[in-house]
Amino acid sequence: MNLITTIITITIALSVILAIVSFWLPQMTPDHEKLSPYECGFDPLGTARLPFSLRFFLVAILFLLFDLEIALLLPLPWGDQLSSPLLTFLWASTVLVLLTLGLIYEWLQGGLEWAE
Repeated sequence: MNLITTIITITIALSVILAIVSFWLPQMTPDHEKLSPYECGFDPLGTARLPFSLRFFLVAILFLLFDLEIALLLPLPWGDQLSSPLLTFLWASTVLVLLTLGLIYEWLQGGLEWAE
């Protein structure tokens, strides 16, 4: 019971300290962009039919793809507790190799170049 009480006390104290620090830490220097209801860089009063950069869209899709890779590899440390951990690591290595080959292909095709 003493261990559980200590853990709960530490977590509550850490949460309170982090909450207090988060109110003190940010610099309050509002400017025109921060006071705007939209911080995305688009003018909210203009037309909604602005051209959208396809290059930006492709880079965002690549970011999501490699972010998904991290989510797929999160349970990997528990793979050594399975009946066949070698098979788990083989599948994880296969996913990593495929994504690395895809990244190399995109790099060679110029898909990661932001400006021409």
